[in-house]
Amino acid sequence: MEKISVVIITYNEARNIGRCLASVKNIADEIILVDSHSTDETVAIAESFGAKVYQKEFISYAVQKNFANEQTNNKFILSLDADEALSAELSAAIILSMQNSSHQAYQLNRRTNYCGTWINYCGWYPDPKIRLFDKNFAKWGGPALHETLELNNKAGLGFLKGDLLHYSFYSTQEHIKQIEKYATIAAADLFKQNKKPNFFNCYIKPINRFLTDYIFKRGFLDGKAGWTICIYSAKSMHLKYMKLKDLANQ
Repeated sequence: MEKISVVIITYNEARNIGRCLASVKNIADEIILVDSHSTDETVAIAESFGAKVYQKEFISYAVQKNFANEQTNNKFILSLDADEALSAELSAAIILSMQNSSHQAYQLNRRTNYCGTWINYCGWYPDPKIRLFDKNFAKWGGPALHETLELNNKAGLGFLKGDLLHYSFYSTQEHIKQIEKYATIAAADLFKQNKKPNFFNCYIKPINRFLTDYIFKRGFLDGKAGWTICIYSAKSMHLKYMKLKDLANQ
């Protein structure tokens, strides 16, 4: 059976990290946690689960995750965020896949909990992710936000049953705060690429995003939470391009 290194990057994740690590205790042969100098109990909680903790100043998500991967001793890596946890079905599927591994990477579905509600639509589910992989066939890349796992073209891709449970926001205030943060980072990234804001990007794309998520991706079936998510997704896109506009006018 292949051994698994669980890899997590953190910053002030004390309320989430215990749940995450408890969910992997039966499958992790080692736990590597790369922390960006948390000021809460994140590190202490991680160490109580036997995690090896490394401190590294945050540069980007891809940089942090690639550094974390380099610290592992095993070929297969399970890459998680601190606010995620394995469902029982997914944990069993991972064990089965490692008993007779026939692929170099595995995709799974992620289900998000938004302010206490599990989301089934809005474009948020099934939200497929590649999180279990042979580190010799994959590397993290992409922009400052929304890093992507880049697979070697020789890597075979399998699928794991069960959901990765994502505990995203505990309140709408947290969501708004993240929108502001991510819009600032994304706008700066676009500015570096010499992208120019225009009426279409600032206004038409956000409207289209709402209509797509709420109607065509059936966000209305998620009730009040679905309405909120779709409104905020459109707002996030609008704010990103308005911040880009501010940078372009400086």
